[in-house]
Amino acid sequence: MATSDQHTVATPTRLVLIRHGESQVTVDRVIGGFRTCSGLSALGRRQTERLRERLVATGELAGAVLLTSSFPRAIETAEAIAAAVVPAGSPTPDPVAIDAGFGEHDPGPDLDGVSFADYVARYGSPQEGAEVFPGGETMAAFRDRVETAIETALARHPGRLIVVVCHGGVIDVAFRRLLRLPATGAFDLWTLNTSITEFHAPRGRPDHEEPRWRLVRYNDAAHLTGLPEATER
Repeated sequence: MATSDQHTVATPTRLVLIRHGESQVTVDRVIGGFRTCSGLSALGRRQTERLRERLVATGELAGAVLLTSSFPRAIETAEAIAAAVVPAGSPTPDPVAIDAGFGEHDPGPDLDGVSFADYVARYGSPQEGAEVFPGGETMAAFRDRVETAIETALARHPGRLIVVVCHGGVIDVAFRRLLRLPATGAFDLWTLNTSITEFHAPRGRPDHEEPRWRLVRYNDAAHLTGLPEATER
């Protein structure tokens, strides 16, 4: 007979990370932290519509717990796909749960809303290994915040499908944390807007052991076929 400390998790946990649609701050070429984010661009809304249509047609993410960062561009994306993701008749009054821990790297109040051109004029182009936002959130603090948000979500929803609408930087941190890769450097991720990234924690491992996550897909954006890659500027 198996003892309690040999207990295994019967159902694998699925963690799906969706990058928000194209943001208006990207089109405007400004640094858009949570203070100044103005939501999706016109193309970003078309991207989320395509994503919603795909998820309705395939049902591939149906029955999930849906989380989003607190940025307007992520909230808009999450709200657009909620009906295709959250179970019908969900007892929660709001099917989308906001978790600020999944927000993008915070530039701080002095740089939030500053144009890319002004940033480069002040500090030059960001250099690998250097702090990107002087006076803002450090890279170490950003990583710690995102990793805590991931671990909290996994602990609250074991054996569930968890869908998180978030940001490119968040997906980079998750990629490195779950696959036990270097915290910085070694490779670059270029995560597409509204693309789907999915990890599985396989069943059958003792529940006191840290799971060995498996990358199932990255940058799955088949629904964007035929759309422009970005808004022309």
